Amino acid sequence: MTRVLVVDDEPQILRALRTNLNARHYEIDCASNGEQALALAAKNHPDVVILDLGLPGIDGIEVIQGLRGWSEVPIIVLSVRDREIDKVAALDAGADDYITKPFGMDELVARLRAAIRRSSKSDEEAVITTPDFEIDLGTKKVTRERHEVRLTPTEWNIVEYLVRHPGKLMTQQQLLAEVWGPGYESEGNYLRVYMTGIRKKLEPVPTRPRYFITEPGMGYRFESAS
Repeated sequence: MTRVLVVDDEPQILRALRTNLNARHYEIDCASNGEQALALAAKNHPDVVILDLGLPGIDGIEVIQGLRGWSEVPIIVLSVRDREIDKVAALDAGADDYITKPFGMDELVARLRAAIRRSSKSDEEAVITTPDFEIDLGTKKVTRERHEVRLTPTEWNIVEYLVRHPGKLMTQQQLLAEVWGPGYESEGNYLRVYMTGIRKKLEPVPTRPRYFITEPGMGYRFESAS
């Protein structure tokens, strides 16, 4: 069974998610604060995390950062905070998706399934080598100057999709639909946040990218520059 860690300080939210996800045959762990969430994640290694940001003690952003220190588990933020600054902060910290409360259970389950699919994609063996880094699609590893570069699951999915189509312009809509799923085609801010992070990690000069190229008003493309 797929194990889901649900983190929320509202008992009614925890009960509702436990009941609905159990009915869909997910195995559920529940935590009401950040410390408990990190302890349960380390003990049980969930397949996906559903996380509120407004937690007592360690807040949701700190939980994301703590998880990203050792895990690539998909993280779906479920929060009443609807400001763009909060969404960007969560995504930048390493979250994979963001849903604003109140939410529909069917939408949440669809996002959950999409996150699990993205994290379990199989890869044929292929290695992309550039003068500055190497991407192994089979092992999902990126190395730069002989050191492994840690990408978040969403950063990896964007990089993977682009490098599988070298030199081809991929529209924002294509990338958003591929990485986040249908219904996200207008969320261009998601891509901008993640592309900035990818360039910081892989480009020699992030402000003058030579590999992950923006085509203004159209989308992005990958150039191997080898």
